[in-house]
Amino acid sequence: MQEDFRLIVDLVSVLAVAACGGLLASLLRQPVLLGYLIGGMVVGPAGLGLIKEVIQVETLAQFGVAFLLFALGVEFSFAELKKVKAIALGGGGLQIALTILVTVVVCGVTGAWGSLPAKGVFLGSILSLSSTAVVLKCLMERNETETPHGQVMLGILVVQDLALGLMLAVLPALHAPAEVIGVAVLTALVRICLFAAGAVVAGIWLIPPLLRMLARTESRELFLLGVVALCLGIALLTEYLGLSIEMGAFVAGLMISEVEYADQTLTYVEPLRDIFASLFFAAIGMLIDPVFLWNNLELILGLVALVFVGKFLIITPLVKLFRYPLKTALIAGFGLAQIGEFSFVLASEGQALGLVSRRIYLLILGTTAVTLILTPFVLRLLPFLFNFAESMPWLKPYLAGEGEARDVSEELPVKDHIVVCGYGRVGKNLVKLLQQHDLPVVVIDQSESRIQQLRDAGVAYVYGNCVSFHVLETAGVNHAKGMAIALPDPMSTRLCLKRALELHPELNLVVRATQDKNIEVLYQLGAREVVQPEFEASLEMATYLLNDLGFSQFIVQREMQQIRNDHYLDLRPERSASEVSRDLDQATRDLNRRWYPLPATSPLIGMSLEEADMRYLTGVSLMAIRRANGTEIDYPNNLTKLEEGDRLLVVGASEELAALEEFAQGKIAVPGENSACQWIVVEADSPVDNKTLADLKNHETSVRIQALRRDGKFIRRPDEKTDLKVGDQVLLCGSLPSLNQLQSLFTAPNKMPLSIPIAKASEAQTIKEFLS
Repeated sequence: MQEDFRLIVDLVSVLAVAACGGLLASLLRQPVLLGYLIGGMVVGPAGLGLIKEVIQVETLAQFGVAFLLFALGVEFSFAELKKVKAIALGGGGLQIALTILVTVVVCGVTGAWGSLPAKGVFLGSILSLSSTAVVLKCLMERNETETPHGQVMLGILVVQDLALGLMLAVLPALHAPAEVIGVAVLTALVRICLFAAGAVVAGIWLIPPLLRMLARTESRELFLLGVVALCLGIALLTEYLGLSIEMGAFVAGLMISEVEYADQTLTYVEPLRDIFASLFFAAIGMLIDPVFLWNNLELILGLVALVFVGKFLIITPLVKLFRYPLKTALIAGFGLAQIGEFSFVLASEGQALGLVSRRIYLLILGTTAVTLILTPFVLRLLPFLFNFAESMPWLKPYLAGEGEARDVSEELPVKDHIVVCGYGRVGKNLVKLLQQHDLPVVVIDQSESRIQQLRDAGVAYVYGNCVSFHVLETAGVNHAKGMAIALPDPMSTRLCLKRALELHPELNLVVRATQDKNIEVLYQLGAREVVQPEFEASLEMATYLLNDLGFSQFIVQREMQQIRNDHYLDLRPERSASEVSRDLDQATRDLNRRWYPLPATSPLIGMSLEEADMRYLTGVSLMAIRRANGTEIDYPNNLTKLEEGDRLLVVGASEELAALEEFAQGKIAVPGENSACQWIVVEADSPVDNKTLADLKNHETSVRIQALRRDGKFIRRPDEKTDLKVGDQVLLCGSLPSLNQLQSLFTAPNKMPLSIPIAKASEAQTIKEFLS
């Protein structure tokens, strides 16, 4: 067979087996990355041996990681890089140095690989690198590239990729005297500085005019061709300078990120990136020898454990040292604990220079391959581990809050204000509009640059993570009139929404949905309104056109509002039941969830969800119902009735789930024909301030004290000796006249108590309407 045709056959084989492996992994609900790696192992030289031109395939596969890093640079931008420059430069540099130092010491103490420190430095360099491609792919699949832990990991990975150039420059000189190594390091640093200076100049004066010229041609293929040539040209330049191709691709992306055509560039490059990335991961799979792995399984698993534990113990304290929350540090520690794909390059160079034997080289490859395969599973398992840890009272304070607020503005509104989470483009515009109506606003953000903007603008702020109970309390969510969540990543949005409602069940909450599949999840978790920017743009454009064509403005506005009331259902693409179920499973994975079987004798059987109102009375959110016949109802509406044999997918804190269990078993009151339940807030100077629950119970024996919310904690069946404090929320259940009578005890003397008419109430919502 002709050589050129052989290469085509090999490429088609690799892409085909990667597609099959990815499809199989997806069907088994595993990371598609695993399918690509296993596909490469199957057709590689150590597998079926179908691939003959391995070197050529590996060379083409470098395009994959180059395009991955290029797309990352376009999305990351210099502005994003500045946010994590401290942990990236300081933490990344320290992590590499400490890993090499620890490895040299361990090798010296144990006598591994002889007495030469050069071998320890070489092994430490390999271990210090983590996988940019694997971590980036996992973060993109989970939509977590803009999360705090995502930004920290990507910042450290960028520095590691930069260090690869230094390592490759120093590697040949490891056997030489110290002054030779110093000259090699100095030369590499000079090259990096010259390249960085050239990149800044090109990014300011050369790249923008070139992209504008390409865009003016209005030719999609010409624009794509120019961008690809630019990306690969800069990548080849860095390779010529002794740096890595990947580093050049990333810098090319950074230069384009500041130009107005960045989004257009990313849209065009993404398909190429995905195809070549699958080829890259399959090529890594081809390097893995499954027979060698099996014959040395115990040794390799031991090395994998040492690598994971060692890197975790180095990275986690470093991230914490830079004042990041413990949870962010733990995720970064686990996420970067693998050995990177660039270590294959170092290992090959080391073997060629005689630093390692063939067996050691294969052990390095095997250990690296296993860590790459395990990383997606570790990142997927972390939410479950954190949920379990947060269920333990002695661990919850360290993990659930994600730290205290780092800084707070001097004059912070204490009540009846609006809390805005996130000061990006949406949050900034929202704050401006609210201030035009003289409404007090408090902004929560964890970006130092955005907090500085808030300081300069004189806007009240809380510097911290808005998923933290402590930060939300500092912002006064307990006494806020409303709240808007405009965060970029879905996971933080869901956690922030859930925890804000735990602090203030009656909070008027509006949330931005970054993806249409998250709309129902956010409504189900308790959002009063969910806004999807792309759908809203469509509605506004349709409104303008219809009004301009002479349609009645009133009718058009009514139709648009109806679409919003239906949660944009008319605009969302149709999805099968299995797709909806899969999306629901992914969305609730990072929340504390469980399937709860409804007891056969439960008083809730036969009640509609509106009548039961579980979220209001227990704090849990009902996400799905699985009937006795196997039918699953995802995102049930208020009219859905509970039936015998139902299993409920519920989300909530451990205390809330325990309260639901008692509620469903009838151990606590359920609203009936002539009774209701009501949350009442203890106001300042009210008669019950500093009184015990026993005093309240003695005042009216027909009212039962069901629960108490204090400092973000849900306490079911509080002790009667508990003192009531200002701001406490007490859940009372009883007859309507009794609840009406108790209103005056919770209200300050200078305020008129709310009057609740004596009327039939089949659900707690009746009381809420009178209280709002």
